[in-house]
Amino acid sequence: MKITLLSLGKTEERYLMEGIDLYLKRLKHYIKLEFLEIPELKNTKGLSQDQQKTKEAELIMKKLNSTDYVVLLDERGSELSSLQFADLLNKRMLASTQNLVFIIGGPYGFDASVYQRANEKLSLSKLTFSHQMVRLFFVEQVYRAFTILKGEPYHHE
Repeated sequence: MKITLLSLGKTEERYLMEGIDLYLKRLKHYIKLEFLEIPELKNTKGLSQDQQKTKEAELIMKKLNSTDYVVLLDERGSELSSLQFADLLNKRMLASTQNLVFIIGGPYGFDASVYQRANEKLSLSKLTFSHQMVRLFFVEQVYRAFTILKGEPYHHE
């Protein structure tokens, strides 16, 4: 199984990139995790929020394959503990999922078409984080999940 994190815009803060790189290096022992970044929309001042979401949806859909299992990182999604998240990843591996795609949307969330395409919605927290920070938190949680699945001492209950 491959995990893909699809996001709009790129990570610009150096400290976040360093943290992400740290966990990506650690994850190489467990799984392939790919970051796919879609460039942010330009000249959006004349667009409504719905128009922006529609344009973002078009870009997101172009990156998805029909066989991808899609999980939206969305504030209205299910909240899982780290153990439950590890279980979700394990179930996807046992189901022979080829590509598990997690998506971070734009500033206004997702268009209805993206919600319809999604297999699941997952919330990382009730708190609101910058989209750049979510990338670091997500990759750390994937690493944590694999250490849980392997019975390694990184996670403490």
